[in-house]
Amino acid sequence: MPCHPQALNLLISLLLIVSLCKSSYGAGIAIYWGQDVNEGTLAETCATGNYQFVNIAFLYSFGNGQPPMLNLAGHCEPSANTCTGLSADIKSCQGKGIKVLLSIGGASGAYSLSSADDARQVANYIWNNFLGGQSSSRPLGDAILDGVDFDIEAGSGQFWDDLARTLNGFSQQKEVYLAAAPQCPFPDAHLDTAIKTGLFDYVWVQFYNNPPCQYSGNANNLLSAWNQWTTVQAKQVFLGLPAAPAAAPSGGFIPVDVLTSQVLPAIKNSPKYGGVMLWNKQFDNGYSAAIKGSV
Repeated sequence: MPCHPQALNLLISLLLIVSLCKSSYGAGIAIYWGQDVNEGTLAETCATGNYQFVNIAFLYSFGNGQPPMLNLAGHCEPSANTCTGLSADIKSCQGKGIKVLLSIGGASGAYSLSSADDARQVANYIWNNFLGGQSSSRPLGDAILDGVDFDIEAGSGQFWDDLARTLNGFSQQKEVYLAAAPQCPFPDAHLDTAIKTGLFDYVWVQFYNNPPCQYSGNANNLLSAWNQWTTVQAKQVFLGLPAAPAAAPSGGFIPVDVLTSQVLPAIKNSPKYGGVMLWNKQFDNGYSAAIKGSV
């Protein structure tokens, strides 16, 4: 059947529009949960409809002979095995299409990797206790998390690439999504080597508590740093922000109107743009709801 020229032009126009919109396709908001008992449950967090990713924070002790330990700040007590009740919440989130990741590290954790073999042992522990493997002592119960978020803010930058490679290797059995939360000064002191593996699906950059590259009344430094971060080998790069001024004592909060009218329009044209990451659920009292239509 011959194709009418007008129909062909319409088709080309539609394809062009689709290609132009591709950068924002699937964009969403990632949130950290688990560091304040008053922030609500995990199930309630996912039920807001505001988030596409939830990072359960933190596995704060691991590696270098240290016993792996989870700290969820009063939500439950891992040593008493009361966090297994989170399994139903995790499954509830996943049932809504939300990816739930285990965040490892944090700003005040007791973690380090001493060798490539140590990294492999940590990866095996995470796989068996939180992901698709098997263990008799799964801290969060039988729910299978979607992946691991590297929030590495201490120690050296060594062997995190080995951890990423080993975790990624498990994807042959069940997909393991990898995320990283570097500081905005480029490149990140702790995660640069890991990110350079090209194995990370999501890199949510912390544009807060970092005066050289955060928003400070104007977005020039932030946008300059953003342009550097979009050069990394990762599927998507996210703008990491505090959900309220109190969430970042050293600054970086961007008022809703500034974010939606100035910053997001400037960064959404990047093919790597994935959305916004917020720290954290405790401080998110309306911010995600106000920005989600613009993300």
